[in-house]
Amino acid sequence: MVRGVIFDVDGVLLDSMDVWENLGAQYLKCKGIAAEKELGGILFPMSMEEAAAYLNARYRLDMPCGQIVKELTEQIREFYACDAPLKAGVIRFLEGFRKKNIPLTVATSGDRENAAAALKRLRVLDYFCGIFTCSEIGSGKSRPDIYMAAARHMNTDAENTIVFEDAYHALDTAKKAGFLTAGVYDCANERQMDEIMEISDIFLTNYEDFDMFWGQLEKIQKRNA
Repeated sequence: MVRGVIFDVDGVLLDSMDVWENLGAQYLKCKGIAAEKELGGILFPMSMEEAAAYLNARYRLDMPCGQIVKELTEQIREFYACDAPLKAGVIRFLEGFRKKNIPLTVATSGDRENAAAALKRLRVLDYFCGIFTCSEIGSGKSRPDIYMAAARHMNTDAENTIVFEDAYHALDTAKKAGFLTAGVYDCANERQMDEIMEISDIFLTNYEDFDMFWGQLEKIQKRNA
């Protein structure tokens, strides 16, 4: 039985992947530097600190990584505080879990202040009992540390906790750590959609029907019991 839920933010709760994927390129553009074509994909699985270190080394910025992190954070803060929208239907799922008294947490590679500002503005922050970030945990989603921390906070085990993610590398990490996985469609991850669907216990193209999702989840849990 599912006793806890972990939601990613970008591409899962928020329709915000475009700004996130273009963050590195926009940052370099402001400094008069042309970014490599694949930069968005390279930086995507990294924490902010890891991304700053990569930009510093790859583009010879010769800056303290802490300063790069600060500038990247400031660049996107306004977007989250003012513009980032919820994905359609998300509230249906949040309400569905709330009615079942299942605790919800957030696990994000992004900045805590940005995530909290967007969720508060959109009036969904109170659904969550905790927010966990890769920068605070000290590792990106290539390791399961952030999911483990969120599960401990909810007092749940991995096998009784479902992780909602839109990226293959994150789903792969959660799956290997023993979590149930819900893959969420986002156009930013089109190129890996087959792999995402294969590794997900449940794959969601949208958030239209919570009851159908719950029915699928119950069947999976009975099969795994």
